[in-house]
Amino acid sequence: MTRKKSVSPSMAVALRYDGTGAPRVTAQGRGPVAEQILARAEEHGIPLYRDSGLAQLLAQVELGEEIPATLYEAVAQVLAFVYRLSGETPAHLWKD
Repeated sequence: MTRKKSVSPSMAVALRYDGTGAPRVTAQGRGPVAEQILARAEEHGIPLYRDSGLAQLLAQVELGEEIPATLYEAVAQVLAFVYRLSGETPAHLWKD
């Protein structure tokens, strides 16, 4: 995905999900730090999902902590978006 370089994000939050437990907040920041988070994501081919309201809620979670249950549904939509873009499916969901 691409983004306009002239528009600076006010906030960015990065999540990591390994298929166990809940996703964890791995980075968060505003202004220049948000720019760095987005630049690193782009460098590594990580899809960007833009939702300022969700980012504000996730920014309240401490770094390294799992997201709260109240955000599961919203973050599940983000994960579904990422899986669709990558053409993959979460294989662990279909294990016998």
